[in-house]
Amino acid sequence: MKTEVNLAGIKMKNPVTVASGTFGYGREFSEFIDLNKLGGIVTKGTSLKPRPGNKPPRVCETVAGMLNSIGLQNPGVEYFMEKDLPWLKKFDTKIIVNACGSSIEEYVELAKVLNTLDIDGVELNLSCPNVKAGCMAFGTSYEGVKEVTSQVRKVLDKPLIVKLTPNVTDITAPAKGAEDAGADGVSLINTLLGMSIDIEKQRPVLANNMGGLSGPAVKPVAVRMVYQVANAVKIPVLGLGGIVTGADVIEFMLAGATAISIGTGNFIEPETSIKAIEGVEDYMKRHNIDDINSIIGKVQMN
Repeated sequence: MKTEVNLAGIKMKNPVTVASGTFGYGREFSEFIDLNKLGGIVTKGTSLKPRPGNKPPRVCETVAGMLNSIGLQNPGVEYFMEKDLPWLKKFDTKIIVNACGSSIEEYVELAKVLNTLDIDGVELNLSCPNVKAGCMAFGTSYEGVKEVTSQVRKVLDKPLIVKLTPNVTDITAPAKGAEDAGADGVSLINTLLGMSIDIEKQRPVLANNMGGLSGPAVKPVAVRMVYQVANAVKIPVLGLGGIVTGADVIEFMLAGATAISIGTGNFIEPETSIKAIEGVEDYMKRHNIDDINSIIGKVQMN
């Protein structure tokens, strides 16, 4: 069976990656799973300079999911270059760096640095709902996405995937903006903006009041948006949002995703990604599928 896929020029052994912000840089999870089995690792959001993130509490559980308002806390790209990247290079898996910024200039400067590194691709984060500058400010419109992506494209030779927010009226508009600006692929969905209130304190649970909703609760929305985008653009789609099982992976691929990312599922069960890979292989055996690519976008609409 052929499980290899080509995501935006990144050739992966299978379509399963782990989503930015849910897997760190892989160190903690390496104690539980064999990172070599993953198709790829999308790193925690990395910025030009270190970011402290939002004040706690920053995470809370919800029915069928979780809310987070981490605020892109990370040690910065220099630390990543010196400490995390050399460690990640020990494994036989693709490395995709999630890049975040607060201005177009910051995105461009970060892209220049990433272009010099031995990584396989960049996921441009234009969709985080938990920071007050950047990301969502650019990611909600065709024009905003196109502007940032085009500037980054000028300085980045590596495969470029643009991460899209679901907090829009028409998800295909920013996707087309990314495509028209020269992106090699898009990833979706990032978290849905949500809120939880402590009724005893009569205050929001999160210190930032609102946060990003992820987990199984968002999966039907994600599948719908992946389907819409896959039929609106010609570049490949990295699908994410509530994926836990191999069946979830297949569902996203039928909707049009070339590959997928597992996020909140990693918190539920550290071996979720490995079990999902096994689930995909089992599905292929049961349906006599020789090449996983043959099911991409093959959902038969009623």
